[in-house]
Amino acid sequence: MYKITFVLCDDMIATSTTLPFEMLRAAESAARGIDRRSAKPLQIQTVATAPDVIRTSIGFPLTPDTTLEHSGQSEIIYLPALWRNPRPIVKKHTALLDWLKQAYEDGTTINAVGTGCCFLAEAGLLNEKPATTHWHYFDQFQRDYPRVQLKRQYFITQTGNLYCSASVNAMADLTVHFIKRMYGNTVASIVERNFSHEIRRAYESTSYFEGSTRHHPDEDIVQAQIWLQDNYSRAIKLSEVAERFDMSVRTFNRRFKAATDQSPLQYLQEIRIETAKDLLQTSNLTISEVAYKIGYQDMGHFTGLFKKLLSTTPSEYRATVRAKLFTA
Repeated sequence: MYKITFVLCDDMIATSTTLPFEMLRAAESAARGIDRRSAKPLQIQTVATAPDVIRTSIGFPLTPDTTLEHSGQSEIIYLPALWRNPRPIVKKHTALLDWLKQAYEDGTTINAVGTGCCFLAEAGLLNEKPATTHWHYFDQFQRDYPRVQLKRQYFITQTGNLYCSASVNAMADLTVHFIKRMYGNTVASIVERNFSHEIRRAYESTSYFEGSTRHHPDEDIVQAQIWLQDNYSRAIKLSEVAERFDMSVRTFNRRFKAATDQSPLQYLQEIRIETAKDLLQTSNLTISEVAYKIGYQDMGHFTGLFKKLLSTTPSEYRATVRAKLFTA
């Protein structure tokens, strides 16, 4: 069971909680639809410093399930965005700050969105660490928390088990990332397509991940990744790639998996499918031409792989994204 906790507080922006809550429930439902026996259930709770009704920024009432002291340990904690100046709310929640410090020490993943990132900064958890927040509060955040390494150019930052999202949309992208970790690519794709039909850049391109697989220390595998990125359109035999980097196939697979948490084949397929998605969105190439462009001679194989990874066919995907792009 995955236990996920949403913190509630006065003047919060309701969608910073309700949107990821609904996305996670949709992921759980999709996972059960695929394989009911192996899909882990979610235990989702809302907590606050007191059991009283919370008034959101628009006056919408939310009642917490429990209080901080009775919440127990979670896998993921979500901190909400706050409306307007966050300082008065942050300053009066000293109990929440202590609770967050303990959760951090326990290894819980903590995700804050927008000005809710101030809770982490106020608790001292972001000192000498990368972070982001809503663009409107960049200067104030920098003045209030000078020890934090503010990454103004990124919508998402990660350091250890701490995540900061600049906006509700960025937080939704990060929630898809968490869903992928819990339930896999297929479920994550289903949730993303149902909650966000518009095509956005992959969240990795606008995110700062400390110690991410893109910055792993295995230089040989880094060079292999670069080679695959540069040559994905060719017919590639992974045995030849392993030989190119003076490794046996077994050693290449083992080191690649250890460095990137993916097999070389999975990595290559991901590059190709992401490129195909872009071509389907922006070009008038036929499906077979798209397949050929990304290194697949067999359109049937490409279509099958695309559907396996994204739970939709290339033609259905194109119809969906084109409808969104070109509807007046």
